[in-house]
Amino acid sequence: MIIAIDGPAGAGKSTVAKLVAGRLKYLYLDTGAMYRALTLKALRKGIGANDIQKIASLASESIIDLINNPDGSLTVTLDGEDVSLAIRKPEITKSVSDIAKIKEVRQIMLRLQRELGKKGDVVLDGRDIGTVVFPDAERKFYLDADLRERANRRHKELNGLGEKIALDAVHQDLSNRDKIDTSRQFAPLRQAEDAVYIDTTMLTIDEVVEKVLSHIHG
Repeated sequence: MIIAIDGPAGAGKSTVAKLVAGRLKYLYLDTGAMYRALTLKALRKGIGANDIQKIASLASESIIDLINNPDGSLTVTLDGEDVSLAIRKPEITKSVSDIAKIKEVRQIMLRLQRELGKKGDVVLDGRDIGTVVFPDAERKFYLDADLRERANRRHKELNGLGEKIALDAVHQDLSNRDKIDTSRQFAPLRQAEDAVYIDTTMLTIDEVVEKVLSHIHG
């Protein structure tokens, strides 16, 4: 079974997807981490998001893999290097949407994501999983939350990683990412018609997980 979980940044997609996969003993694929890994490589090489040809070439030659660990954590590798922590830094978060909106990049990632999805029972989270990557997924969910709440969550997450950044800056960054993600021409962020909508603003992670599982088992 393929389970697709989409939604904007900070809605809880990755955390919920990871926990749902653990409960079901499924493979978890964080597709957003793939775009973050490519963004990291582009920044390291000094390639801007406006240089579409170079970014596309970079995507086609990069080896990005997602490894589920026994303890439930996810290891992200870029050309054999563990970049799990490096891709979560603010500079990556700030730039990832500009690179992820490039059509040529999304087409390359689409092929890779579908290949990874062939491994069997999987839970994938992203922004176009249920609409583009796996439109025939057996279960689809769209997680959402108030922008201020999403900013609070991301701010707390960054602080936990030792990154000191103002809440207002996080709020503005998420607002900008929402605009980019929902307005891009190719595979924009939107809710699939057959996806279950869950507003996570007032819910705990455990409550969201139980809601998702109830629909899967229902």
